[in-house]
Amino acid sequence: MVSAYFRLAWTWTRAAMAYPASFALTSVLGLIVAGTDVAVILIIFANTTSLAGFSRAETLFLYGTANVAFCLCDMFVSNIDRISQHIKAGTFDTMLIRPVSTWIQMAADRFLPTRIGRVLQAVLVLGYSISVLDLDTGRLWMIPVMIATGVVIFAALWTLAGAVQFVLTDASEVTNAFTYGSGQLTQYPLAIYGRELVRGVTYGLPLAFVNWQPALYVLDRDDPFGTPGFMRFLGPVAALVLALLAGFAWRLGIRHYRSTGS
Repeated sequence: MVSAYFRLAWTWTRAAMAYPASFALTSVLGLIVAGTDVAVILIIFANTTSLAGFSRAETLFLYGTANVAFCLCDMFVSNIDRISQHIKAGTFDTMLIRPVSTWIQMAADRFLPTRIGRVLQAVLVLGYSISVLDLDTGRLWMIPVMIATGVVIFAALWTLAGAVQFVLTDASEVTNAFTYGSGQLTQYPLAIYGRELVRGVTYGLPLAFVNWQPALYVLDRDDPFGTPGFMRFLGPVAALVLALLAGFAWRLGIRHYRSTGS
């Protein structure tokens, strides 16, 4: 499955690189546009010394860890939200008869390698924040774990959003608010949000495990909402449960898909 994905992605990459100047400019533009999110954080800290008790460096750390995971998924998985276009055009039928998973085909559909600029921007912010924070080296092992966990959670969210479109064909804008909105929410300390919202993204939709809970462990911080310490380590479990749910929803959507007859 992995090799099939990368073969499909490489096909789109070669097409994009046929125009190297355009490829380079679009990649750089993506990096610059993504930088506006960081600019917002810097503007906030130009007027205050902390955000819900978190310093600028700590907030950038939360931003960086969430965005590395989110931008990787945006690059490699987000094209799943194009499924409604294929359903309406009848082109999804052709994917069903190919000897490759429909999920793989949708994720690789019109792969955009130029999104690498956004990934690079997130990596740079994360690297900077780690360099200025006085982190316990014994806790750094959690960083790659939290990024991997975030990738799985965001990929599962996009899969769920795609599965919904088997039923609600014209719901792409709604599902975009769901997926991209989750990315925006995790960029800041969850302490700035209300208690009920934080409970919802901890015990319901597990966005708190993208970076908030594991980051509290890395930063050696207490949870302002008083969640138990063991919650810092449940990210992989939450990601696995959500991934299994997303896989079931995708298969259910495929099972109930009705062809346009084209």
